[in-house]
Amino acid sequence: MKLSQFKFKLPEAQIALEPPHRAFENEDGTVDKLYRRDECRLMVVHRKSQTIEMYKKDDEGNDMVDAEGNPVFLTFRDVVNYFDEGDVFIFNDTKVFPARLYGTKEKTDAKIEVFLLRELNEELRLWDVLVEPARKIRIGNKLFFDDDGPMVAEVIDNTTSRGRTLRFLYDCPHDEFKKELFALGEAPLPRYIVDQRPATADDMDNFQTLYAKNEGAVTAPATGLHFSRELMKIMEIRGIESAYITVHCGLGSFEPIEVEDLTKHKMNSEQMIISAEACEMVNSAKNEGKRICAIGVSTMRAAETAVGTDGMLKEYDGWTNKFIFPPYDFGMANSMVANFYHPESTMLMITAAFGGYDLVMDAYKKAVKNGYKFGCYGDAMLLLDD
Repeated sequence: MKLSQFKFKLPEAQIALEPPHRAFENEDGTVDKLYRRDECRLMVVHRKSQTIEMYKKDDEGNDMVDAEGNPVFLTFRDVVNYFDEGDVFIFNDTKVFPARLYGTKEKTDAKIEVFLLRELNEELRLWDVLVEPARKIRIGNKLFFDDDGPMVAEVIDNTTSRGRTLRFLYDCPHDEFKKELFALGEAPLPRYIVDQRPATADDMDNFQTLYAKNEGAVTAPATGLHFSRELMKIMEIRGIESAYITVHCGLGSFEPIEVEDLTKHKMNSEQMIISAEACEMVNSAKNEGKRICAIGVSTMRAAETAVGTDGMLKEYDGWTNKFIFPPYDFGMANSMVANFYHPESTMLMITAAFGGYDLVMDAYKKAVKNGYKFGCYGDAMLLLDD
């Protein structure tokens, strides 16, 4: 397929800058926000019947309406109503760290953004990073991150046009160093959000799944952000199982595709780990004919990387650069939860590959027309094989 086939007009007002929330104004004029992860809208796409659901139904199967006669949209809490006891959700339990830092360049005091990608050498305090503006940062430059503290880094190598290797000049135990480094950082929100507003203290909680466990991601597995404690408890009560794998989400999904022919695009690699325990839970359910639901595109990519020719999930500890776009035959999960993604994004492409290009693009047209929110804090889509 071609890149241009995934182009559509997305109104800027439909890009979610915050999760669903309710705002309360205090007597002093300040505003408090109560965030509700699971109150975003949910659109349900049925692959075989080629139908799309947006509204809640009454007992007779008719669309429910509110007091003003408007249809009532499905919310994410309704997702459990499409699954039964013994079905399995596959979650990505990677943990986001506060990867975006702001420092100043020595002598000039120019403000520099440093985005931490991964630690290269624990003993030498070496980190692979992106810097902005890159043209101002050269080998040998020193960057200062805290006016009142000792956090200083030296640029020791150029890796890409924006990439640098930094050596942090901080002499202390490693755990203390990382604690101090991360204390200076903020939630690594996507550029389409931070270009519109600064990150806040709330974002470090909002941009983290409730089940995050294994640190290493520089962006959240965003579909998992919709799951609240209450929803996870309802799943448990209904007997819907949870299998956890780890995919340390990188920035590759946000990199623009620069070729029209999608077969020539190369994805950046992400580290992934699938345990024997996760395989046993998923494969047992699959053998029993249960639904296997991948929560998000990172989970789906990992599952397709590790699925065997027999359709069973295999243990895996390594990296994946798998790029999925239509047409593609999926071998593992038979359902999927996704967000609504930006035009020409790799996340949209894998969603279209799973749901079918025509059906998913029709769903996106309906989403734009009906005011659905896009992006990591936006609304969600459930794709079912029925």
